[in-house]
Amino acid sequence: MRNYLLRRFLQAPLSHSRSVPAVSLSSRRYAVSAPLIEEEAETVVFPREGPGFSYGLNWALAGKGVIVNDKAFRNLKSSELQQKGATIAESLSGLPIHVRGDVLGGALEIPKAQFSKLLKQVTSHLSSISDIYVHDGAIGSSSKCDAKVRVISDSPSAVLSLSNVLWKTPTRAVSHDSCPLTVYVASSLSAGAMEAVGIGSQGKNGFIAADIERSSLILCGKAFCDTTGIKAALSSLSGPIISARGGLPLSARLLVSGDSVILLFAPDDIVRSCSDLLVSMDAGVILSSQGVAPFFRTGNSSRPNLYKLPAAVILASSDSSGAIPSVSKLSPGQAAYHFLAGYRNGKFTPAYTEIPSSAGPLELSKAVLLTLKDDQIPAFLINANEGEKLTTEPKVPNTALENLYETIYVSLCKDFVKLVQSTLTKNVPPFKPKGGDLEGKYKSFLTGKFKELPEEFSF
Repeated sequence: MRNYLLRRFLQAPLSHSRSVPAVSLSSRRYAVSAPLIEEEAETVVFPREGPGFSYGLNWALAGKGVIVNDKAFRNLKSSELQQKGATIAESLSGLPIHVRGDVLGGALEIPKAQFSKLLKQVTSHLSSISDIYVHDGAIGSSSKCDAKVRVISDSPSAVLSLSNVLWKTPTRAVSHDSCPLTVYVASSLSAGAMEAVGIGSQGKNGFIAADIERSSLILCGKAFCDTTGIKAALSSLSGPIISARGGLPLSARLLVSGDSVILLFAPDDIVRSCSDLLVSMDAGVILSSQGVAPFFRTGNSSRPNLYKLPAAVILASSDSSGAIPSVSKLSPGQAAYHFLAGYRNGKFTPAYTEIPSSAGPLELSKAVLLTLKDDQIPAFLINANEGEKLTTEPKVPNTALENLYETIYVSLCKDFVKLVQSTLTKNVPPFKPKGGDLEGKYKSFLTGKFKELPEEFSF
């Protein structure tokens, strides 16, 4: 059995050679019988490494539960993946995301035993196929605060897709990393195997399952085509690693205006108004003492991977009651308070985070407070006023009405961009609410959700 496992792991026949001693022994008392000499001199010649075969990689994959059946190809170029049959798959969205360890409750829960059973099914599947594809990358472009990622896939198309999401990382960086994330892709896993663990029936095109404690992500079926879902799951998994390395993972975007970098917290529909100024439409950045970097590749090779510390932090809110001024300056304590609330037209989204997360919003808010104080970064609150509706709809055809709404929306978008840029060029007054019961709504929500707030936090 031991010899069988060794042969399977090495993936090549062993050749034997019998060597002759280079020095003859002149004294009879050192002489031994010929059969014994031959037995001691017998050596095992290991096969040479080559494309698809690496001892170190095979051992590393075995440590993740995947025994290479034939070949494992690592970090192939796009052209090489296409030669292996990779194609650009049609994009999907909205696939089920199951997360173990999500403190926000925004994803479907998956018990530990169920994830373990699923992982066993997936690793057995990957160990049974001829060729597997490995890709090493990172979340975040700062080597000091990033999270290394290793993808193990049964599909070259999946690797081609994920290689456009992850930042490039130096050779062997993942092998030498203390806590890399592992992404298992089982695109050809049978429906019966998926249903056997009680998940497959919930997503006919596939599903995404993550275990934050294990630092593991599983993509079944066509889940590798759901880029938005994958980024959300990877953001959740990488949070603890990034935090442990001195980075602050935030659900924000980078906006570049002239020579200034702005950290923008805003809902998706609001940020579309200034997409031309954004480094990426994806929400997710790492803020550290080295600067600020996007979670994922931006698709624009001309832009830097790491940006300088932001000149300002902007929190975008929407309040049609008029209680929040169009633009106002916040103290660090006020910024942390409004960041924690994430208010928009009666709805609260703590820490502006709608994806699964292992980090509590209150802890993130405390970290934001310290960062603003230590790095002396000014913070501003903008009322995007997106909730404003037409009180009386004109009696016009639907197409004309849609055009009217589009015109109003474009006007609001331009105003929002002007407000963002004004924070850097004008003397903005401090925040003073214009009456109403909005402060009471904030207090009622936050005190009901969080037991104790820091004294510095204020409306």
